[in-house]
Amino acid sequence: MSQQSHRRTRSDHASEVAEDYVEAIADAIVRLGVCRATDLVNHFEVTHATVSNTVRRLKRDGLVLTEPYRPIELTAKGRKLAAKSRKRHEIVESFLRRLGVSKEAAVIDSEGIEHHVSKETLDAMARVLKDGWPEA
Repeated sequence: MSQQSHRRTRSDHASEVAEDYVEAIADAIVRLGVCRATDLVNHFEVTHATVSNTVRRLKRDGLVLTEPYRPIELTAKGRKLAAKSRKRHEIVESFLRRLGVSKEAAVIDSEGIEHHVSKETLDAMARVLKDGWPEA
């Protein structure tokens, strides 16, 4: 593996948590009308301290707005990242299903793959979903 691929993997890992959290926050807001820290604790099955530390970083990075004892809101930047993450997730999951992967496995596998797939590969997956398999 080249230095460039290691560098990209480290970068992907760094953004993975933020992407998962903004996507979960957006989903909670749609489902429940608001997102509270306890919703994230339950979703990720982590401690309240872990959620608090992560939300603090998201706030620092301009992705969320929150105050103590108040719901967590996404900023415009957070909503944009959540939408981008959701779209990537949907493309990867749909592509895996097109390959014949079971729904259960596709849901689980897409959660990891979505963070590491390149734009080129994601675009190719989307093309296959839209136009079918290219002729060999």
